[in-house]
Amino acid sequence: MSITDWDVHDRPREKLLTLGASALTDAELLAIFLRMGVQGKSAVDLAQELIAHFGSLSRLFSATQAELTEIKGMGSAKFAQLQAVFEMSRRALADNASQHTVIADLPALKTLIQLHLHDLAHERCIALFLDPSLRLISIEPLIEGTLTELHLDVRHIARRALSLNAHALILAHNHPHGASEPSPTDVRSTIELQNQLRPLGVHLLDHFIVADGQTPFSMAENHLITNVF
Repeated sequence: MSITDWDVHDRPREKLLTLGASALTDAELLAIFLRMGVQGKSAVDLAQELIAHFGSLSRLFSATQAELTEIKGMGSAKFAQLQAVFEMSRRALADNASQHTVIADLPALKTLIQLHLHDLAHERCIALFLDPSLRLISIEPLIEGTLTELHLDVRHIARRALSLNAHALILAHNHPHGASEPSPTDVRSTIELQNQLRPLGVHLLDHFIVADGQTPFSMAENHLITNVF
């Protein structure tokens, strides 16, 4: 059955206009993006198939062009549109973070970090450099691998912070195949780095751990490190 044959209150677009985007399921939101389905499938049916195939919206956005275009009805144009939507979301959150104190909106900060670290097959550590008012200046990768294999270079971080006139920073790294809780090594390395940066005038405010399908874990929020600025 075509979506146009559905009751008007059940159609994704009308539902969004009436109740707001948060009232829609993942499949309904994706159906609005897709606009139309394929022969024998509505846009909602196709959306449900895509989410089931990839496992989640997050993994759908991480799919390669080759992986996505294996699905009937999904061509290179749809792949380009998905990538554009994802990048616009990331830039919009970063722009908001540059205008306001980032730690004042913890959910938005966690979402921004997730957009940079979701569904990576390897560990990556990034730094969010902040100005004296704790507004975002820049998000930059620091290392690839694991924190135990690749030691964070204090001098490099301090030099980069000073070159950006950053007075504080937030670290984040992902656990590709594990839970979002930090390991003892994660905590110990963070405290050591925090103590080494403080005399240089750079304050490490928090360290987030990102794992697939889980809310990012904040060391400061969970009192594993002291947030002093």
